[in-house]
Amino acid sequence: MPYRNMSLEEFAAHVGMDARDVRKLADRGRLPGRKIGGQWRFNRARVTEWFQQEMHGLEEKRLIEVERAMASGDTEDEQTLVVTDLMGVEGIDLNLHAKTRGSVLRELVRLVGRTGLLWDEKGLVDAVQEREGMQSTALPNGVAIPHPRQPLPYATADPVICLARVPAGIGFGSPDRGLTDLFFLICNHDDRYHLHVLARLMRIVDEETLDGLRAAESSEEALATLLAKERQVVERGCK
Repeated sequence: MPYRNMSLEEFAAHVGMDARDVRKLADRGRLPGRKIGGQWRFNRARVTEWFQQEMHGLEEKRLIEVERAMASGDTEDEQTLVVTDLMGVEGIDLNLHAKTRGSVLRELVRLVGRTGLLWDEKGLVDAVQEREGMQSTALPNGVAIPHPRQPLPYATADPVICLARVPAGIGFGSPDRGLTDLFFLICNHDDRYHLHVLARLMRIVDEETLDGLRAAESSEEALATLLAKERQVVERGCK
């Protein structure tokens, strides 16, 4: 039952944190939990949403800890190219024709269709629209990471990430009210792997990489930019 409530100890183990730190953060109202019968309880779906909003502000050391927790401590998993392994040039569009939040989401799902992995176009569109309706996935750096609130194992044949650039940018609900021009659509089949991918993506999309993606003239160049950066962070995390 992947979406049942977790205890404080289960939450700590789930995200790779010390239970004492979790309790302190929960008591300060900084975690997405609530007390039931005097005990903290955390919903896994809300945990994923919380990480989505908080990961961009975490230090790399903490992101590595999240990755390790999501990979169940498997050293080989930590050295895998998580993000770029789910991407291909056919799933990258550097001139996406969209001017509104809704049109961006629809075009992103059509981009998934170009990969040959899309099984349920309507289901995926509905899921990402519902998620954005709850709270925007836009970050302050011009990046947004649309995704279903819950994993959709039947929407795609395999987990997939697509990247789109809207050169002029659009208003997508960024917390700093800035325009969003880079969109990573993530569709995974389970929430732990989704968090693993999110943590790795946050380690990749630094200012230098984003500048490279904004300057890229081809899908191949954009993918090469991400691949080079992911190799760097994997090597750095293994030291």
